[in-house]
Amino acid sequence: MRRRRAEKRKFDPDPLYKSFTVAKFINKVMLDGKKTIARKIVYEAIEELSKKVNSDNPLEAFEKALENAKPSLEIKSRRIGGATYQVPIEIAPERRETLATRWIITFAKSKVGRTMKDGLATELSDCYNNQGSTIKKKDDTHKMAEANKAFAHYKW
Repeated sequence: MRRRRAEKRKFDPDPLYKSFTVAKFINKVMLDGKKTIARKIVYEAIEELSKKVNSDNPLEAFEKALENAKPSLEIKSRRIGGATYQVPIEIAPERRETLATRWIITFAKSKVGRTMKDGLATELSDCYNNQGSTIKKKDDTHKMAEANKAFAHYKW
């Protein structure tokens, strides 16, 4: 028997921008509980992003970059009658944000010979301009979902 669904944890918005999205992003960047360092990295990356894209409002630039990186479809494996089908499904808003955040941070970390702040700023500016690794990952996910559209009737 399954237990009840886990409750969503409540947390405070970040101190500088008063944004829950930025707070979540900081928590994802954080390693070993070092939140102060994670905050510094994220805030500096957001400032650098706003300089790169000539934006007056750094938070707006960050949110646009994140919005451009959010996927709308993904594929899930469904086993039906001995065969496994890749079924395209729409993604819930919370998961869209989580995936975009995860992809941006992963690709920022993988940039060799750069500090995390520089990698993050570069990846965010690429997302803002609809290019780069994160956007390619999103497009690949959408292409996979599009290619498997024939199995869409298996979703439930």
